[in-house]
Amino acid sequence: MKRLIILLILVTTGNLFAQNDAKSFLEEVSTKVKAYKNISLSFKYELNNVSENIKQETKGDVTIEGDKYILNVLGITRVFDGETLYTISPEDEEVTISSENSDDEGTITPSEMLSFYEDGYTYKMDIIQNVKGRRIQFVKLNPIDTNSEIKQILLGVDATTKHIYNLTEIGKNGTRTILTVTAFKTDEPISETLFTFDESKYPNYYINKID
Repeated sequence: MKRLIILLILVTTGNLFAQNDAKSFLEEVSTKVKAYKNISLSFKYELNNVSENIKQETKGDVTIEGDKYILNVLGITRVFDGETLYTISPEDEEVTISSENSDDEGTITPSEMLSFYEDGYTYKMDIIQNVKGRRIQFVKLNPIDTNSEIKQILLGVDATTKHIYNLTEIGKNGTRTILTVTAFKTDEPISETLFTFDESKYPNYYINKID
């Protein structure tokens, strides 16, 4: 889940830059994304590790407004209201209430994904490819921390629509995770209670509060 959350957003771009302009490229991405009032994404997520014979595919969606978000993936809903994280598992009939990332300090949340690369990475403009009729500009991100579990991140952006096409993370353990955005919307009208947890909707659920 940690790796999935890292891969959820990074959207929008400007013109194509030379290799030494990768940092400016990503700064422009971040500036434009943060100008949106809210962002809603549907995505396909793939995880592959040949050596461990692991292959997983799933779909999900996320809506973000400022620090708040609601993420649906793998049958679990995560709602963050700006202060508290509610993890809702219908299969277990359980709601876990915690501070954001209380169980994993290394997790990067959706609200942080718009700028996670600003610290801790080196950047390099990569190739431009024609992918299914779309012109995609790729950027390589390499972690500065030599102890990082991540070997490399490759971000692909559609130069015409100026939206993310996909994001691939390659782990040192051989795991490759790919996020492909299938729908992208901004500044949509959303309910004022979208990021509000209503305990009355889960009368038979076990409420697990983590301090």
